[in-house]
Amino acid sequence: MLETEPKPKMKIHRNLALAIIAGLKRILIERNQADLTVSHLLQSNKSWGARDRNFIAENIYNIIRYKRLYAFCCNEETGEEPWIWKMLGMKLLLENFELPAWDEFSGLNREECLSRYKEAQSIRKIRESIPDWLDELGEKVLGENWETEIAALNTQAKLSIRVNTLKTDKNALQNILTAEGITSYDTELAPDALIIDTKKNLKRNAAYLNGLFEVQDVSSQLVAPMLTVEPGMYVIDGCAGAGGKTIHIAAAMKNEGKILAVDVNENKLKQLSIRAARSGTSIIETLMIEQLEAYFQRRSFILADRILLDVPCSGLGVLRRKPDAKWSMSLQFIEVLIKTQSQILERYAPLLKPGGILVYSTCSILAAENELQVRNFIKKNNGIFKLLEEKKVSASKTGFDGFYIAKLIKA
Repeated sequence: MLETEPKPKMKIHRNLALAIIAGLKRILIERNQADLTVSHLLQSNKSWGARDRNFIAENIYNIIRYKRLYAFCCNEETGEEPWIWKMLGMKLLLENFELPAWDEFSGLNREECLSRYKEAQSIRKIRESIPDWLDELGEKVLGENWETEIAALNTQAKLSIRVNTLKTDKNALQNILTAEGITSYDTELAPDALIIDTKKNLKRNAAYLNGLFEVQDVSSQLVAPMLTVEPGMYVIDGCAGAGGKTIHIAAAMKNEGKILAVDVNENKLKQLSIRAARSGTSIIETLMIEQLEAYFQRRSFILADRILLDVPCSGLGVLRRKPDAKWSMSLQFIEVLIKTQSQILERYAPLLKPGGILVYSTCSILAAENELQVRNFIKKNNGIFKLLEEKKVSASKTGFDGFYIAKLIKA
């Protein structure tokens, strides 16, 4: 929930307000991706200190997350730049900032805005700031659990990292981070995970640059272990992206064997190669998806011991990290994704050897993308595949991203 408790009056500097507005304009009006926009924005002004950077980023993400609520409270839904200023003003009012006498904030009445905020608390789709169709779908799929799940998905995500066991262990890394003023703690959910308490840019940290850890959500760290890989295996990661899970698999294989990382995005595969080098991994080969068929023809069709398919999905389980996604997706978009997921399963299934393991995963909370997709795949393949295990990770129960993971064996 948003805070409305009285606190000492705070002030906002205009240069920071302008930065927030610039970021929101690029995301909400020009439809640019939030994480990339914020990253580029923070790099554009070297004079901003850590506090300023955090303030800008947190305000941008918070306003994107609660866009519908803020627009409702200030009664401004035009979709133009004045609308963005009004939403910023609304957020400042809720947090008891002293609202500057700027033209952009003219017309904002504190009492009226707070009255509408109280009214919104009884309307879930306004309170949790989600489109009508998503509220209806969530209730249909999750029933009474939807209330707590969407509330959890509107909280700020915890920062978690994965210890790179090829280079260090958890205790050693914790000691290194503690010496640098970065506090962390364990979680029982994932053995190589640490939750970071300190707000710092970890990607500038020496331990990160030396490959001692990767920034990766705890739920995401549950995927690679489901493959039960061993050193010397041949593994295909069919939707590798920038390679967080691929590198995790390589560490589990003790950097012995072969991993073929396939994706549709060449830039992401380049990022994967950079991350792999930093982590000390040398067993990963990258491949663009259109080269896959020719690749196997050249190599006499060597079948894989393990295949990971972390497929494109709605991303409803990671709305805390990507709140802009709920404003760009639609039911039609999800229907297209479901067909794509099915096609990916059918494309990779023949590349797995008999007795091999296939892991299917999404960061979605929808049954149609998860268990129903897996059961349809099993049915379509006439019992060739058998479900061994599946995990559903709930954001409201764990505090981490919503995920689905299924482990199948090929007869």
